[in-house]
Amino acid sequence: MEKRIELEKRGRNPGEIKELVLDNCRSTHIVGLTDEFVALESLSLINVGLTSLKGFPKLSSLKKLELSDNRISGGLNLLQSSPKLTHLNLSGNKIKDLDTLQPLKEFKNLKNLDLFNNEVTNLDNYREKVFSLIPSLRCLDGFDTDDCEVDDSEGEDDEVNGNEDGDGDANEEDSEEVSDEEEFVFEEGDVGLEAVYKDGLEDESDEDDFLCDEEEEEEDDDNEDDEQEEEEESSPARGKKRKHEDVGDSGN
Repeated sequence: MEKRIELEKRGRNPGEIKELVLDNCRSTHIVGLTDEFVALESLSLINVGLTSLKGFPKLSSLKKLELSDNRISGGLNLLQSSPKLTHLNLSGNKIKDLDTLQPLKEFKNLKNLDLFNNEVTNLDNYREKVFSLIPSLRCLDGFDTDDCEVDDSEGEDDEVNGNEDGDGDANEEDSEEVSDEEEFVFEEGDVGLEAVYKDGLEDESDEDDFLCDEEEEEEDDDNEDDEQEEEEESSPARGKKRKHEDVGDSGN
């Protein structure tokens, strides 16, 4: 476990680390995890092989603790050095009775507890007794007091969810950048502004063509009327001339 902790630190100061994942590193008790991790808010020790919580350090900022799939049967009083704990997962361990859970009633902020696949869950009125034991509890084994299923992510603090930067400042800048980028992303099938403008231009062009055709037809009609008028005007003159020529011939 000590080697794994060094690896996960990645050269960082222990006092700056907020999340530590030590899953599957084999150890029967806590080794190498010290009180130096004063900023640690989330600790995961899934499937480590822990038989007890001996050596668990004072983690005053700890809010979420994953201890599932171990062999813990007691010693939960060793967690009382982490009073801010809100989420505790003890599923898949060896907890058999309610007496083992007694230390948890001291946690005033504990809202989510998972004891699935422990023998204690087989006791009569198990849920009612655990909710009664821990007044602050809102969710037990994924269900609230009304036996309604609760999303595992509900109620988790933003800090535990990793919605902060390493310096603790919220990622408002990052979300703004993402938001700006999303404004310019078109899904497949969406019509972009370019296509809208193009369609508008094509429609306008078609309208112009239609207007031009109408104007040409009107001009042709006008020309035909003019020609017809000219013919009508010129026809009597030609008739008079021929008549005159006929008279001249008859005189001769």
